[in-house]
Amino acid sequence: MRKRKAKITRKTKETDISVELVLDGKGASKIRTGIAFLDHMLELFSKHGLFDLKIKAKGDLDVDAHHTNEDIGIVLGKAFKKALSDKKGIQRFSDTLVPMDGCLVRITVDISSRPSLHIHRKIKPSLKQLLDRLAIGENYSFVAAEQFITAFVMNAGINMHIEVLSFDRDLHHLIEAVFKALARALDSAIQIDKRKKGVPSTKGRL
Repeated sequence: MRKRKAKITRKTKETDISVELVLDGKGASKIRTGIAFLDHMLELFSKHGLFDLKIKAKGDLDVDAHHTNEDIGIVLGKAFKKALSDKKGIQRFSDTLVPMDGCLVRITVDISSRPSLHIHRKIKPSLKQLLDRLAIGENYSFVAAEQFITAFVMNAGINMHIEVLSFDRDLHHLIEAVFKALARALDSAIQIDKRKKGVPSTKGRL
């Protein structure tokens, strides 16, 4: 089977980003975003999804990390969509549950071309409030992760639900579980089922 891959570049007054993605890879990565924690999460994403991924980004980090973080999500999403091409034969749906010590995350995806992100925080109200206040690294937060993934799914054409089922107050572990679950869910959803002919939709297209 031909390797599904894409290269996308995007330059604005705020950021300059290049992404090379091979969906049918081995989990190799070379990532330089200027945001160390995001680099770590994207390396995990590549490793656990078996995606070969190269990202080079320059952004206005002297202002803050927001533009760079969000714009990388945009470009990665566009690369993912381009690499999938016509989506013929893919599984389309997937559900993955990932623990990380006291944190537990479930991600469900539908590569539907009807993008949306839904986050369900199934934890105590006090933990929800704490989750909104915590930050790590270069002030990377759960909100920053949400902004990154929102940009990704909107540009990749994915309907995604993220359920935070357990949170032990370790934000690093929670976000890590999210990125690992994201990788595994996407890897499963893009697998080719040889029994399927054409795109997995009664509409005849996705």
